[in-house]
Amino acid sequence: MTAIAVTDSSEPGLLTRAHWAVTDTLTITRRNLLVWLRVPAYIMFTVIQPVMFVLLFRYVFGGAIRVPDKGGYVNFLMPGIIAQTAAFATFGTAIALAQELQKGVIDRLRSMPMARSAVLAGRLVADTGRMLITTLIVIGVGYAVGFRFENGIVAAVAMVVLATVFGLAVCCISAYTGLAIGDEESVQAFGMVWLFPITFLSSAFVPIQSMPGWLQAFARNQPVTYVIDAMRALAGGGPVWPSLWKSIVWLAGILIVFAPLAVRAYKRAS
Repeated sequence: MTAIAVTDSSEPGLLTRAHWAVTDTLTITRRNLLVWLRVPAYIMFTVIQPVMFVLLFRYVFGGAIRVPDKGGYVNFLMPGIIAQTAAFATFGTAIALAQELQKGVIDRLRSMPMARSAVLAGRLVADTGRMLITTLIVIGVGYAVGFRFENGIVAAVAMVVLATVFGLAVCCISAYTGLAIGDEESVQAFGMVWLFPITFLSSAFVPIQSMPGWLQAFARNQPVTYVIDAMRALAGGGPVWPSLWKSIVWLAGILIVFAPLAVRAYKRAS
């Protein structure tokens, strides 16, 4: 008796599977963006809060803080506000993933015939797009209160791209914490613990030279400061490369470490 080998010709190829993964990711992205548009609290947190920060710092603290930057405090302030906006927007990533994990939404999505990567990738794509929209709104408000790009359109676009990549890197951290902790209140409290200090203990709102000497070493050598200094140089002129290459190294390191951790936490989530 002769054994006949049967090959399964219906197995989809690599390009077909990649196409399905992209389609599924875009579907989840659309779902997450619709949730954002239909829940007023999300819009308030991601749009109104950074606008309030712009107005408060511009008109309450702006007269008391002296900076050497061309254009005054508002040009010094806006890159810091934009970086803060990108970082704080990632609260939504961690909280949404923790909510969906608690409610069993992630389990239901994983049981559907779709790419396993689509849920996490769709969340990151949607939150990155949401972050970009919020950043552009904040820049528009900044222009209304006196902020100006002094270094040309190319540098302005580069600044927005850097802010978006920075936000994506922090999104990966937030995705990991949201899936690893899995409790909405705990995730929100943990985000406050690490995100607020690292943002405010930077060059975002005041010159580092005005801080106590023991604090300057930390504030000067942390990733948020490098990103903000690079954004400030892109927006207002000055040496860009010294801060930019350090920003790139830090952001690449964060993505290399936390993107796989987020994927691992997603696979283990139940």
